Amino acid sequence: MGNLKEVGDSDFQEAVLDSDVPVLVDFWAEWCGPCRVVAGEVEKLSADLAGRMKVVKLNIDFNPQVTGNYGIMSIPSLVLFKDGNEATRVVGARPASAIRSAIESFLPAAEAASAEA
Repeated sequence: MGNLKEVGDSDFQEAVLDSDVPVLVDFWAEWCGPCRVVAGEVEKLSADLAGRMKVVKLNIDFNPQVTGNYGIMSIPSLVLFKDGNEATRVVGARPASAIRSAIESFLPAAEAASAEA
């Protein structure tokens, strides 16, 4: 499933909630076809927005505690956490542009973008 770090029930607090930067969590499962489609889009976002956020994956089949705590009922679900709290959520297969539109306002400003202006 690409180069993204896997997190789970045991390290979710440290990896996601305690992070100094926003973290996009891709809730997925092996058997989920749309999750494979979204995985490629999430990989693109991870590269495009490196330095502004982290991206991790969480397999719902092996991590029932976090999945239940955040009421994940449909996958793929992408949840952006900022300062330890859920900032926004995107449910269903969406292109990278739509995901980026949903999360952009919650991310710190891009230094590179302001340098180009």
